Amino acid sequence: MPGLLLLPYLTDTLGVAAGVAGLLVLLPKAWDVVVNPVAGRISDRSGSRRPFLLSAGLLLGVLFAAIFAAPFPSGGASGAYVAVAFLAAATAFAFFQVPYVAMPAELTDGYAERTRLMTWRVAVLALAILVSGALAPLVVELTGGGREGHRWSGAFVGALIVVGTLATFLGTRKAESRQAGDSEPSLRAQLRVAGGNAPFRALLICWIVQAAGIGTMLAGVKYFADHVLVQGSGATFLFAAFVGPALLVMPLWTAIGRRHGKLRSLIAASLLFACAALALVAAPSLPAVAVYLIVAVVGVGYAGQQVFAMAMLPDCIARDTERTGRRQAGVFTGLWTAGETFGLALGPGIYALILQIFGYASSATGESAAQSDSARLGVLLGFTVLPALLVGAAVVLLRRYDDRADAGAGPVDK
Repeated sequence: MPGLLLLPYLTDTLGVAAGVAGLLVLLPKAWDVVVNPVAGRISDRSGSRRPFLLSAGLLLGVLFAAIFAAPFPSGGASGAYVAVAFLAAATAFAFFQVPYVAMPAELTDGYAERTRLMTWRVAVLALAILVSGALAPLVVELTGGGREGHRWSGAFVGALIVVGTLATFLGTRKAESRQAGDSEPSLRAQLRVAGGNAPFRALLICWIVQAAGIGTMLAGVKYFADHVLVQGSGATFLFAAFVGPALLVMPLWTAIGRRHGKLRSLIAASLLFACAALALVAAPSLPAVAVYLIVAVVGVGYAGQQVFAMAMLPDCIARDTERTGRRQAGVFTGLWTAGETFGLALGPGIYALILQIFGYASSATGESAAQSDSARLGVLLGFTVLPALLVGAAVVLLRRYDDRADAGAGPVDK
């Protein structure tokens, strides 16, 4: 949601210049690089990860709504307020997300079962993203737009976060947890172990770069709908086309992964995403229906990326646990989620920089201003070519990842 609405909210409702808006979106999430490994260390040393889900998740729901509260009239003060509220929400999110991502490695020892587990997770995640991402822009429009509309939209998504938090906490109350023994004696030692795991390091760097590409595309959804498609509610349809296929293609990706392995399937999904995103360069001369269909193909690639990368992470963690006998999932997932959130925040920052370079005009009216041909070109390139390059080129980083090991042992270092 921040990747989808926050940048347009700053530039077209609060009147913040595109370059400054990009920094306001990027810097609070860059804080995750520091706080996520700390959250992982703390959750590793606790008796259970579930209490973090409840306390941090409920706090996140309140803080998310606060991001869009806009209590100050001026654009400068409102922009500063958004940065502070976003920083607080990012901190709460870290203490929910890190334990949440760490749990699958402790719920099952099965190599193939982790793929099935992540398939269900991504499917439910896609449904939640579809509901929030498609409906939140509609809530803005139906409640008057501008600052007031965004306040209602923030409250709507905050309520969804609370519902998801309670469902996750209550739904895992009987889940078995396979926890390893003692953790490493210090955070530095654990970070050194994680950094020395070649498959994990390769997978992590690829994940960060691809997250930046996905974040760039998400940040451009509203701009692309307003200035390239020029359609009312176009952002809602684009987002639905992007996320919706994930609900339909999960069984297909699971079958592909079983036949060709997780690594090859991740590469195939990434290249599918990149090729379809590059095809969107032709969007100004295509009918809207064709654009939505191409975006759906992008969404199919996105679904595969999420399934296989998230299924490969527990394999790396399980191998480390088997090798060391120590409970270190929190540190691995702390680094993982820090990289993911930083990449997703870097995307809007990159997109904002493109808008600034191409001369995008900000507005404080709640409606986007008329843009020059140069600005519209920047909107198009940032939504198509940049994500394609980032997601496609990142697969080269996977050359150090080797999944030919025995299924029970996980990937091996080269």
